[in-house]
Amino acid sequence: MSAAEATTTVPRTSAARLPLAIAAFLAATLFVLGLDQFINALTLGAIYALIALGYTMVYGIIELINFAHGDVYMASTFVAMFTIQTLLGRSGAIESIPELVIALVIVFAVTASLMGLAGVVIERFAYRPLRRAPRLAPLITAIGVSFIIQNIIQFAFGPTIVSVPQIIPISWSFMVGESRVPILNLFVVAAALILMAVLQLFIARTRTGRAMRTTAMDRDASALMGVDINKTIMLTFLIGSALAGAAGVVHVLYYGNTQFGLGFQSGLKAFTAAVLGGIGNTAGAALGGFLIAFVEVGASAFGYGRWGGGIVFTLLVIFLVFRPTGLLGSSTGDRA
Repeated sequence: MSAAEATTTVPRTSAARLPLAIAAFLAATLFVLGLDQFINALTLGAIYALIALGYTMVYGIIELINFAHGDVYMASTFVAMFTIQTLLGRSGAIESIPELVIALVIVFAVTASLMGLAGVVIERFAYRPLRRAPRLAPLITAIGVSFIIQNIIQFAFGPTIVSVPQIIPISWSFMVGESRVPILNLFVVAAALILMAVLQLFIARTRTGRAMRTTAMDRDASALMGVDINKTIMLTFLIGSALAGAAGVVHVLYYGNTQFGLGFQSGLKAFTAAVLGGIGNTAGAALGGFLIAFVEVGASAFGYGRWGGGIVFTLLVIFLVFRPTGLLGSSTGDRA
């Protein structure tokens, strides 16, 4: 149950059919795209899904579209780069498996921790004072924070693309029929799925997760019942930003580069994924991320790569006309 699923209505019949629909979709795309493009779509979808979770968690709790979240993800790629190059002193792939595991743990821990802290700072000083303000004020503030982060990174690292050492050897792979499956792609997908599963368990089975769900239902009633609203919202930003940090690590491991403008496009697509899946629903956000990735990769595979973004948003508009609540429903709320 997600942070806002307490206010979500998903018919039982639809929920029962969902796994079958997902399996059929995956089988069809595997047949149409082939294994190579199928793996590429899963990898890209894993990155979108991790970013989308931050959007949907924040909206589920305080009904705010945190447009700065995409730039938190962008900043995390530079933190990961600094950790790999400066703290670990690495300039290329790590062939030793024990050393690679230690390096990955350090990069994920440092990046996720710092970005989680950044999320807490943003919430405390940019959003909390505006919690009772008119709806437009926090939205404009989010856009302002986004530009601040972009300008800081641009000033520190420049406007050009920056290369990042890929510490997982891209030569590591195995053959499936005539297709080569890189270990790096499998690691990206597995890491994302594990983080999403841990998040679902945390929200469903911990005391803090229950506090998040009750806060999403009724903030004032939760406060009367003893829930620390400020702490709950702070932890939501902490977790969402930490997941964006993990997505940033995955990005640099997979692509081997980053730039200050990365956050806008990726953040917009991740927000679209959250809306498509059902804003406020964590499972829906993850599902939307993978769906958008398959659309983009499919467009590229058929020679329409430059139209990938347009196709995604066209499908989004058409889909929301017939199902405004998204794939898995959405929380009730009307704040920006």
